[in-house]
Amino acid sequence: MLDANKLKADILSDMRVELSEEFDRNFERKAFFSDKWKPRAHNYPRGSLLIVSGAMRRSTQGEVSGDGVRFTSSEPYTSLHNEGGTGYKMVRAHTRRSKKGKVYTVRAHQRKFNMPQRQFIGDGPDTQRIIKTVIDDNLKQFNLSLSNFIRNK
Repeated sequence: MLDANKLKADILSDMRVELSEEFDRNFERKAFFSDKWKPRAHNYPRGSLLIVSGAMRRSTQGEVSGDGVRFTSSEPYTSLHNEGGTGYKMVRAHTRRSKKGKVYTVRAHQRKFNMPQRQFIGDGPDTQRIIKTVIDDNLKQFNLSLSNFIRNK
């Protein structure tokens, strides 16, 4: 019997799994599929690009929501990395020593910075290809089960 709701639920569930795996692989590729990320401005000795502690990568979760799949992260900086833009970093109060040896105090302040886009989640040709493949595979599986049902009648 044709169960459109089950077919839709299966498609959305499979999309969530497939897209989650591909978006996770973007961290290993250091790219959004084939679009390489811009390298760091300075060589940073800890971790790989976008993976220092792995918290952002682990926090990214996909969920079936209504008629689609939605990806979220509990880390507040995820969208800044994924979309790029301007951010602010808090600089604590500290002391400095001049070249002549004079010590002076730097007050706490905010420093503005520009983050290049390093997208790892989103829509694009590769995402659309994955979605189409998932839909096609589910429809083929549905046709096989439907033909078996008709044959057994």
